[in-house]
Parts: sequence; structure tokens; C-alpha cells
Amino acid sequence: MSKIKPSKGAPYARILGVGGYRPTRVVPNEVILETIDSSDEWIRSRSGIETRHWAGPDETVAAMSIEASGKAIADAGVSAEQIGAVVVSTVSHFSQTPAVATEIADKLGTNKAAAFDISAGCAGFGYGLTLAKGMVVEGSAEYVLVIGVERLSDLTDLEDRATAFLFGDGAGAVVVGPSQEPAIGPTVWGSEGDKSETIKQTIPWDRLHFGDRSGLPVDSQGNIKFPAITQEGQAVFRWAVFEMAKVAQQALDAAGISADDLDVFIPHQANVRIIDSMVKTLKLPEHVTVARDIRTTGNTSAASIPLAMERLLATGEAKSGDTALVIGFGAGLVYAATVVTLP
Repeated sequence: MSKIKPSKGAPYARILGVGGYRPTRVVPNEVILETIDSSDEWIRSRSGIETRHWAGPDETVAAMSIEASGKAIADAGVSAEQIGAVVVSTVSHFSQTPAVATEIADKLGTNKAAAFDISAGCAGFGYGLTLAKGMVVEGSAEYVLVIGVERLSDLTDLEDRATAFLFGDGAGAVVVGPSQEPAIGPTVWGSEGDKSETIKQTIPWDRLHFGDRSGLPVDSQGNIKFPAITQEGQAVFRWAVFEMAKVAQQALDAAGISADDLDVFIPHQANVRIIDSMVKTLKLPEHVTVARDIRTTGNTSAASIPLAMERLLATGEAKSGDTALVIGFGAGLVYAATVVTLP
């Protein structure tokens, strides 16, 4: 017989509050066209993106996270001292250690909250949400702060016609806490590492310092390019459209609901054509509000779902208590989908 005392947490978990931060600088397509041979019409037709936000020197990963988190904590009606864990999903915090989550937890005024970073690309928010739900139900934290944050402008090759227009910066955060009824459904998640080459960093960090520097990509002035995100656009598009619609349906099935029961659909904001194709494949009814935040925010990776959620609630396009399907997918290739009740 085990001598270990069983853990005891809340019966269920829910999202209690959401907050977002978008950098002050708005970058229209015209700026992108200064370094690539393309057109505003082509960018809009291929991605749906009209503008994106790029962070300034003071809008660091930590600073943006703190701004978004403060709003989420206030929206949840709790205090920073009540936050028991801080989970940050990001691929653009350039210090290998310590985790940026520890800095955020301290500056927010938490009471020595557990804090760690995760790297799950554009599915990172779903991964963090799943971990937070587990902590609340298991009892290791009563309230968990989940942050998705990126400065992807730092990892964008502005001379790469295939990706220069895609990425934006920002932070989105939610507070997950106890619930007396199910409000975060089962997560359908996974990875397909055999497709990892389709979205990746152009060169690993160590090649800049330790490795053979011959053959490294150079810019128009002949300087070695800083590592950037690159992707095989058509392969990613096909995978997202066909495979992720299946995952989204599995999440609906796992939650025990149908498309007709949905109020809101919040997919990762990767490409408006992917979003529209998923809506069609899932046969979502016309009453379902669909997030298309990508038009003015671009692809912000782990931040895209909480940023889109925050905007829908702020504009009144979605309301508290709505049932929403959220799905993130990206580099790895990784994915995570679940059904939630909006805060």
C-alpha cells in the first residue's frame, strides 16, 4: 500500500481572465516590400495579412509578457500573489538560461511562483494551457498564468520572399484557476517529428560560434545572416489544412460536442487561407465567430491564440461563457487542440 498522500486540487479548471499586448509600432505591407520583390495584393491574397506589430528596443519578451499578464490577472479578479505557477511559451527569448518565466514571475509580484519556459512553437499556448489545467486539478497550484509571447521580428529574414511578410510580435496571457464544472476539455495533442524540416531555424546557434562558418547564408552586403525562421510553405499549408482539421474534429469529439454547439473558433493565426479551409472542412455553422486576427497582427506563433481571444472578447464578437474551439500547430511539427469556455 502506498504511503504517499494523494494530491487534492479543484474538480475542474477554467480560464478566468485574458490579456494581450501588441507593440506600438504598426508595420504595413509597404515596409515589407522595401526588401522583397512582391506586392501588397500578393501578400494579402496569400496570407490575409495587412499589417503586423514589431517590438521596439524596450518591448522585450519579458516586458510584453508583464503587460499582457497584468491585464489577465486583473481580468481574472485575482492578485499576483495568488499565482502559483508561471508557464511561458516562446521561441524568441535568446538567453538559454535562466527561463524568462522566472523574471516575469518576480516582476509581477508573485510569491515565489514556480516558473518555467516551454518551446512548442505555434502550439505552445495549447501545451501551456494543458499543463496549467493539470496543475490546478492536481493541486500543485491554485492559479496558473500561461503566457504566449514572441519577438519574431528578431527571427525574420526580411530578404526571404516566402516568410518576410508573415511574422509579428506580441504577448497574450491567461489565468487558469479552479472551476466547479468542466470548462477546459480534453487536449488532443501530438507531434510529427518526421516533418520537422518543414519549419525550422535556418542555422543552429552553435554554427555561428563553434561550427564551420563556410556556406552560411549571407545578406545583400555579404554579411552572415542572423538565424531566422524558414519554412516549406506548400508542405506546411497542406499539412495544416488536411491534418489539423482532423485534430480539431477530434477535440470536438473528446469534449462531447458538435460543431453546432460551438460559439467561437480560435485557430492559430498562421494564414487566413488555412483558417478558411478549416472552417469549410469542419462545416462550421454561420453563427460561429471565427478569429481572423492575423489580418492586423500577423503570425505571432505562441501568442496568436490568446491575442485573438482577447480581441474577440474586447470587441464583443465573443462573450464570456461562449464555447470555443482552440487549436495551435507549427514547428516540430506539433499541435494541440481543445474546447474551452471563454472567460
